[in-house]
Amino acid sequence: MNILWDEPTRALVEETRDFVKNDVPADLLRRMDREEVRFAKEFIQAAARRNLLGLRFPKQYGGRGLPWTSEIAAIEEVGVLGTALGCNFVMPSIVGEALNTFGTEEQKKKYLAPIIRAELFSAEALTEPRGGSDFFGATCTAVKDGNEFVLRGYKRFVVGGEGADVFLVYARTDDQAPSHKALSAFMVERSERLKVEYLYGLMGTRGGGTARIMFDDLRVPQENLIGPLNGGGLVFNRMMVPERLTSAAGALGAGRAALEVAARYTNTRKAFGQKIREFQGVNFQVAESVTRMDAARALTWVAAKKADSGEDPRRLVSEAKKMATQASWDTVNAAMQIMGGIGYTDVYPIERLLRDGRLSLIWTGTNEIMNLLIQHEYYKELEKHGPAGRDIEGDAISTDSEAEKVFE
Repeated sequence: MNILWDEPTRALVEETRDFVKNDVPADLLRRMDREEVRFAKEFIQAAARRNLLGLRFPKQYGGRGLPWTSEIAAIEEVGVLGTALGCNFVMPSIVGEALNTFGTEEQKKKYLAPIIRAELFSAEALTEPRGGSDFFGATCTAVKDGNEFVLRGYKRFVVGGEGADVFLVYARTDDQAPSHKALSAFMVERSERLKVEYLYGLMGTRGGGTARIMFDDLRVPQENLIGPLNGGGLVFNRMMVPERLTSAAGALGAGRAALEVAARYTNTRKAFGQKIREFQGVNFQVAESVTRMDAARALTWVAAKKADSGEDPRRLVSEAKKMATQASWDTVNAAMQIMGGIGYTDVYPIERLLRDGRLSLIWTGTNEIMNLLIQHEYYKELEKHGPAGRDIEGDAISTDSEAEKVFE
């Protein structure tokens, strides 16, 4: 995609590649996968020293004021490390989106700037034990009491929760309102009444600090409300842009990395007297993988461009998340098939990327939810604007057979 990059983006990609190559020891990845490291604070701090966190946010808070198109290019480079470090890298972008868009100046100074500098570690508390895709069915409550809210309930699958100092939390603040108008968003600081449990035996994405958290009558000052009271739905809808674009970009890096490992393997491994890359059963899989990854990358770039435009990017962002994560999953599977039995061992990182990649089809909204959003937005656009160009319905030979166009 470098043909579409401007010079600042090219420079950023090279800078990020240098960080990934030289500042992230391979032993860190191994220790995380063995869960000897539960949360890689040093990695986040190293990225902050390079000024690579919160790239889109204003310089006055420590960001670089870059567009989405630049940020996704950088995230792809970090994505080669897998989903745990990838998610840790983008969390300042995700939580920061709420602060930058809906936060007060005081909140930005208190939270956004320190998060970008890795002086505070953040996490988003979204999913509940009974929730999953049913976000607006959240049962966690925040009851107003004077100048504070009393927070009660549970959140789970909080990536980064193990090491987070502050959490973006959605809670129900109006039991009488429709679900999409009943939630509010808060910045919640870690305290004795915020219990964190690192308890999941994850298939992959290990060492990313995924935790369950419990709020035991935790008091949150009203100045920590993000956006309007009962405006959690507004915040959530905005947050789905960074959640899903970062998921797409990270998946591109993982798929690319697996393909590179497998392709190099085919150029050295011999069978029946020749390199296995010379067999069509192998090289056609490489060709298919290259094509789908390039297609997914192009769609993700267009979605980022749409997000930069200020127009509603919901459909394209959902398409990018769905296509990039599926393309990455298919490519990692192809890489394992190409490499055969050795790909199924931990001699190569393909099996870890496969374990990591399975989660990408689930988190930030399952790909089935992406389908729901895509068709909904498409129908809405079609009903509002009609055909994008010529209406070809009238070009059929028997177009005047009105009796055949009865639908009731």
